[in-house]
Amino acid sequence: MRSKRPLARQCKKLAKQYVDNPDVPAAPNGDSGYAEWVQIALILMRVELDKSLRETEAWFNDSAAILDEFGLERAPHYSSFCRWEQQFQMRELRRLLRASAEQAGWSGEAAIDASGFQRDQTSHHYRNRAGYSFQSLKTTTLVDMNTLAIRDVHYTTRKSWDGHIGMQVFRRNAEDLQILAADANYSWSDLREECRDASTRPLIKHKEHTPLKEAHNARMNADDYHQRWMGETGFSLLKKDDGEKLRSRSWHGQFRELTRKCIVHNLSQAAS
Repeated sequence: MRSKRPLARQCKKLAKQYVDNPDVPAAPNGDSGYAEWVQIALILMRVELDKSLRETEAWFNDSAAILDEFGLERAPHYSSFCRWEQQFQMRELRRLLRASAEQAGWSGEAAIDASGFQRDQTSHHYRNRAGYSFQSLKTTTLVDMNTLAIRDVHYTTRKSWDGHIGMQVFRRNAEDLQILAADANYSWSDLREECRDASTRPLIKHKEHTPLKEAHNARMNADDYHQRWMGETGFSLLKKDDGEKLRSRSWHGQFRELTRKCIVHNLSQAAS
């Protein structure tokens, strides 16, 4: 089994870059309080472990090298992990995701793709209230075609058209994109025009209704479009070891859970 210490270093590096006071000791108040950077690093490490809260506490206490990496003598109580995960909102997690993509290496040549994650444990109360009965969470990622770094992610519990999702993701990242590759599900003239206006080259497949559009697709195949498969590779890495199923029961918990998975994916790429 590969060592988790390189990933722990990357988690620590990202967390210290994010907080305002990175030089605060790991446990400035003893066991009663932990520095913000330690909280971030530990909840990210828990994603890699994929264990229950109690098992996570036990694993850290059995891993002296990891505790030493974070400057801790013993692991926090298992209830702290649950509280910290609920404490960090999506806005903060998105900032961490962008920072982790830079840490993994962001070239600006990206592919957009979507896949589903199983949400069997979703709250039935939420499903009834929202009028949503599907068992999968549609997840759209923006993946660097050279480094597999995930820059942005979009979630929906409804039947949203890929073109509209693609536009939303593109607008959030337009300044950092040189190439945007996508399959025919994202074929929308408005999206292509917006890409060109922002000096981003759109490699978005056309729906082949005419010979002209078939010719456009053939030219893209000869260029850089073949790298779009890297987006699918990113999903396969996220879903490894039965990672397709989500533990969280609420929709907002599932959003945060998957975002943490994407952050750890980036840090794993940086550590490799």
